[in-house]
Amino acid sequence: MEKKTDSQPEAFGTYGDDVFSEKVIARLLPKKVAEKLLATMRDSKPLDPKIADDVAEAMKRWALSKGATHFTHWFQPLTGGTAEKHNSFIESTSPASLKVEFSGKNLIGGEADASSFPSGGLRSTFEARGYTAWDPTSPAFIKRHANGATLCIPTVFCSYTGDALDSKTPLLRSMQAVSRATERLMKLFRQPKEHVSVTLGAEQEYFLIDRSYYMERPDLLQTGRTVYGAAPAKHQQLDDHYYGAIRPRVLKFMQEVDEQLWRLGIPAKTRHNEVAPAQFELAPMFENQNLAVDHNMLMMEVLRQTAESNGFACLLHEKPFEGVNGSGKHCNWSLAYGDRNLLKPGRNPKENAIFLTVLSAVIRAIDLHADMLRAATASAGNDHRLGANEAPPAVISIFLGDELSAVMREIETGKPEKSSGRRTKLKIGVDTLPPLPADTTDRNRTSPFAFTGNKFEFRAPGSSQNCAVNQMVLNTIVAESLDAICDKLEAMEGDFNVNLQNLLQRLIRKHKRVLFSGDGYSGAWKDEAAKRGLPDLPDTIAAIGPLVEAANQKLFLDYGVLTPAEMNARHEIALEDYTRRIGIEGAVALEIARAMVRPVVADEFSKLATAISLAKKDGLKVGQKGLNALSLKLGAGLDDLHVKCERLEKALAHGGPQEVVATMRSLRKTVDALEGLVDDGRWPLPKYREMLFVY
Repeated sequence: MEKKTDSQPEAFGTYGDDVFSEKVIARLLPKKVAEKLLATMRDSKPLDPKIADDVAEAMKRWALSKGATHFTHWFQPLTGGTAEKHNSFIESTSPASLKVEFSGKNLIGGEADASSFPSGGLRSTFEARGYTAWDPTSPAFIKRHANGATLCIPTVFCSYTGDALDSKTPLLRSMQAVSRATERLMKLFRQPKEHVSVTLGAEQEYFLIDRSYYMERPDLLQTGRTVYGAAPAKHQQLDDHYYGAIRPRVLKFMQEVDEQLWRLGIPAKTRHNEVAPAQFELAPMFENQNLAVDHNMLMMEVLRQTAESNGFACLLHEKPFEGVNGSGKHCNWSLAYGDRNLLKPGRNPKENAIFLTVLSAVIRAIDLHADMLRAATASAGNDHRLGANEAPPAVISIFLGDELSAVMREIETGKPEKSSGRRTKLKIGVDTLPPLPADTTDRNRTSPFAFTGNKFEFRAPGSSQNCAVNQMVLNTIVAESLDAICDKLEAMEGDFNVNLQNLLQRLIRKHKRVLFSGDGYSGAWKDEAAKRGLPDLPDTIAAIGPLVEAANQKLFLDYGVLTPAEMNARHEIALEDYTRRIGIEGAVALEIARAMVRPVVADEFSKLATAISLAKKDGLKVGQKGLNALSLKLGAGLDDLHVKCERLEKALAHGGPQEVVATMRSLRKTVDALEGLVDDGRWPLPKYREMLFVY
């Protein structure tokens, strides 16, 4: 008999090899220094600046052993992506010699040209100074490339005046805010002091197409999406791609992605085919929120680079193809106190009471601040996705599922529901609510904000977006709701459980309008949402409006997350980004229509006209009807193409982005119709039926 062993694949053995991890810290740093750094990383304790030189020296030795020649402060500016400026470890000592140096000063801070990044007016071109500052709560890592490696140090990015010029700084501020509010609530429940952590699991959807097709599509190259493309006969109607067997070429790519992510300590867990052909998903395990955000940004980079080396192009745009599913980034959010997930239904009355209180706080937060949550998902790409082909609608609502909906009704009415074996009136804190199963809800793909057993899944964010933005908003509004509940409870006299029951009853009655368990795609829901007074912000221009509203600015200022100036800047940046992206899309659409489509259609029409003329000259009657019919369609299409190109040109010159979008949509109908009329071999763009099926 063959002896069993505990051997594991080599790829698992490299997990975290390229991370300056707790294990590396304990091995390379003096014990007291390591303890101080780990206390900052694990429990967000203030960093002792005296340890910087020791940490820098250990980090340098570790990075050099990994082949790194340069280091960079890796940050997340308001472009939506990441940024890095590489510096070598060398310092010149004389014309013919050098030494390898990396000081605590190099580790803790750096300088970048702030005026070259979006600032929304926070910085002028002549006020160029910007600073990066080490974020020790997210470990440094090694980024590898073909000829070497670079030490990457996660940092925040701020201006000379201290304004946040990145996505990480407000996220860290919001994590502190929700931590303080949670500690305050748990103190009222007389719970021992524990560390509060916010967790995130970000599911990443993406498309893969053959790189040769990508290089032949100017629209994909410059905008990330196809501005033209007729629907193929078969796309996702048969639901045969979802969870289907992964093709060998794609599986090879996925395996390489996983192995690179594992080396970076990113817990890539799930991979599968998504609903649309050529669409896939990669999901990691839950992590500390700040680290999960950093890891998601790295994940997108690894996906793009690995795709290129495998002959693919990875499309992270929210809607690269018309008529099939778009791609989202489902953000699974939860709140923990010590080892306890506060969104996990409890095993006893006190845990039930805490769970229901936190749940009610989230419901209140989403109802009162849905506009800000929607603003955090606004982008030109997401406008194409939301409300179409299994993406949630732009109206923010909460799905709880039958079990929790029944519990909410019990609290609201004070009457027992006929479910889950409950027979007596539910009393918070001394209730008869039994332990709820782990899967206490069904799934609702049409809901933008769904409870899924022990967390909330925010499905509205787009696949290319930095999830730090929506997570920052979620943390802040939940912190405000937790504090509002604490204010009420602290002001009440008498029995705590009775007061809590009465308070939760009032909260549910007041905010239940945001609860919806039906079909979010239906027109009836849109009408119902309007009756309930829920905000419907269908496009980016409408969605970013709440950023400049006084009440919202006061909320984020009160919680120390964003100043009014920082919020105004983000509004300006979002508007400018939207306008520019739409302008680029319009210009590309016009160029393709005029320089690629029109010549082919005109030549096809000319050949038909010649054929008809020759047929008449030779007295041929057979085929005349077909030639004439096709000629009429092509001629009408050519005329229509000319008129709509003229309109698009005028819209680009004098109209706003919404006029450009509408004109592009109209032009697309004409071009897509012509695609089906022109000789397949002569059509200038790779077609959907070619791109959407990867072999």
